Formats: sequence, structure tokens, C-alpha cells
Amino acid sequence: MAAGLRLHLCPRLRAFAAASRPLFATSHSGAIPLPLRRAGPAMPLAARARRGLSSSTAAAPPAEDDDFATAADLRFEPPLQVVKYPDPILRARNKRVNTFDTNLRTLADEMFDVMYKTDGMGLSAPQVGVNVQLMVFNPAGVKGEGEEIVLVNPVVYKSAKRLLPFEEGCLSFPGIYANVMRPESVKIEAQDITGAKIKVKLSGLPARVFQHEFDHLLGILFFDRMTTDVLESVREELKNLEKKYEETTGLTSPETVDNYKGTKDVFSFSR
Repeated sequence: MAAGLRLHLCPRLRAFAAASRPLFATSHSGAIPLPLRRAGPAMPLAARARRGLSSSTAAAPPAEDDDFATAADLRFEPPLQVVKYPDPILRARNKRVNTFDTNLRTLADEMFDVMYKTDGMGLSAPQVGVNVQLMVFNPAGVKGEGEEIVLVNPVVYKSAKRLLPFEEGCLSFPGIYANVMRPESVKIEAQDITGAKIKVKLSGLPARVFQHEFDHLLGILFFDRMTTDVLESVREELKNLEKKYEETTGLTSPETVDNYKGTKDVFSFSR
């Protein structure tokens, strides 16, 4: 479960998904967000964060600032393909988004389609070759079930001190699964697909899916979070992906697990 969190990771993950409370509780009157502070219209967060929500308002065109994505940065050609390790796209800087238009909504829709087709729970834009701060996820992992959430320019401003291990897999690392320690909950700020600002606390499976995808937006890969012992258990599989990249592209692998320098601090949400 991770970059493009995989749904079929293991039976334990399926049980976790089935037992997890919904990201946003619901009632007969509609979606009710978990406790949060909200900026912008008083529309329920669950609705505003879902894919495909149209809006008559869009943010102003990007400022002339290298921190923000240009139209060229947001250009993509369907069908999207999942980028595999060790492609350098996965380590590239991902720019912030400040244009919320039809193109962005279409990109999010295409990402959901790829996610479901590859049995994922989440997917980040760099995993499909678009280096911008955008992620989509649905902890149910099944189209038509659960809630489809789109987060743009997310920031973690608080994380729980309690850490939990859980077996993760990643669409960018086919066939590789291993335990990763992460905070059990996080408080985040982000924008939805319309550009509206939101704040929310995530816990349980949604928190883990989010953290995995958020790492992707920082250029952090899930094996960066593994302990040395856990990494050793998947070292050969990572080296096989590096070899496959070289055979497929004719290029030298841009990185190798042999140069791994230690576990990334699980409390650090920076590169």
C-alpha cells in the first residue's frame, strides 16, 4: 500500500480496509466531515474533495514563479502509465498547483482510472509522469465503493507520536511488499479539486494511504522509510527493478539500493 497503494497487498490489509471507519462519516442528510476547520464555501469536505466536482470558479493563472506548475508541467497524454522505480521522475521536484480547471479535473479522473485498473488505493501525480502536487485516493480501493478523495498542494502540520508498522506495497515497485513504520494519524492542510482550502485529521488506513502518497510528492519512496533489516529483505528485488530499467531504457540506473544510506526519519516530511 503506498505510492499507488496496492489493494491486494496482503490479507491483513484487506481486513484493515474492511474494518476501517470511513474517511468521512455519513448520515441520511449527506456527508459529514470529520472534525476540521474549513476555509471557503461551507460545502462538506467529502463532497468537495471528490473527483469530478465541477466549479464555475478557477484560480488565477500561475504566477511567474518556478514553484508553481505551468501549463506545460500539467500536460499529459492518456492513457496514463505508472512510472516504475528507479525512473528519475519519482525523485524529481513536484511543483505546486494554482490553476484549478478542467485539465486538472481530467488528470485526477485519469489517475483514478489507472489506480483502479492496477488494484491501487492511492496514486500520486509523479507516479504517472506529472511532477505536480496532486494525489488521489480511495481507501476502499474499488470503483463505486468508498470515497474518492483528491488533494492538491497538501501539507502535514502535525503527526502523532505513536508509530505503527504495516506491510506496504507500491504500484511503482511491482511485487515488493515490506513493513513501514508511520505515525498513526496526521493533521493536514490542502486544497480540493476546486482550489478551496481544507484542514482535516486522518487516522487509520486513510492516514497511511495519505502518508504514502504524500511521500511521493516529496520525492520520498517507501523503501526510504524501511529499517535496514527490512530493506535487506527486499534488496535483491529492488536491484532487479534497477536492472530491468537499464535493460529497457539502455541507460544506467539513476540510483541504486547499494548506495542506501539509512532509514528516513518517519517524523520528517521533507526531502
